[in-house]
Amino acid sequence: MSIRETINQNVKNAMKAKDTKTRDALRLLTSAFKQIEVDERKELTDEDVIKIIQTQVKRRNDSATQYKDAGREDLMQVELDEIAIYEPYLPAQLGNDELESAIKEIISKTGATTMKDMGKVMGMASKELAGKADGKRISDSVKKLLA
Repeated sequence: MSIRETINQNVKNAMKAKDTKTRDALRLLTSAFKQIEVDERKELTDEDVIKIIQTQVKRRNDSATQYKDAGREDLMQVELDEIAIYEPYLPAQLGNDELESAIKEIISKTGATTMKDMGKVMGMASKELAGKADGKRISDSVKKLLA
């Protein structure tokens, strides 16, 4: 069963259980999927679905940060709850040690030695670690290891 089919099934389950919070959050995801399909005229693969979910999680994190800065804890909590609903559909994230060892391996493959080589490392790391680590975490780790 694809990720999208699982999400659709979970929307139905949430409706039966009268879980409006989960139902509404998952409906927002399905509408994002449909929007991309209509705009780009293509059938979404599981990789596309994961990218869309990651984008939605990133947006929710940004909004939660802004709400926190504005002192709106109630709205921040809504965003954090939606993130918690979306995260089970994403691949498991690498731990800090796993991420660091993966980046060390990529650095040795590319032969990078200084910060000038960061572009090469980031290009390869972004492809290899897509979905397994956030771009900011990858970037921070590469900077730390090349410094």
